[in-house]
Amino acid sequence: MIDEGEEERVVDPLDADTASFGFSFDKAYARVGRVFGITKKAAVASVTADVFAARFGPWRVRTLRSNIASVSLTGPYRFLRTAGPARLSMSDRGLTFASNGRRGVCLEFVEPITGMDPFGWLRHPNLTVTVADPDALAALLSGR
Repeated sequence: MIDEGEEERVVDPLDADTASFGFSFDKAYARVGRVFGITKKAAVASVTADVFAARFGPWRVRTLRSNIASVSLTGPYRFLRTAGPARLSMSDRGLTFASNGRRGVCLEFVEPITGMDPFGWLRHPNLTVTVADPDALAALLSGR
């Protein structure tokens, strides 16, 4: 596990209504991710009163919070199935933005979202993100 420079939940002082959550990177995930443009600066999830958005290197998702049907804590994950670029689950078309194999937050959507392909043809019923503070993100999105 790598702790240097690990980002915790950060509220942008320019926009007090936005909560930002940096990703927690393990060393091996960081090395593989760099090849795909995934760095600590290019991996963040943010929440406003109305919108959830996440960036994972070149991959981005954005949806209304009202489109989030449920939120759950998940993990652990297998390195070979999660390390590297954004990952597509062949079983359910779910999308994963993983920077570690320990723990993350899975969001299930009312209407599937785009995020994997540049044309938006592939739609995802869920997204898993491995932010540094999964408990806080899950609590915020589930209204606790």
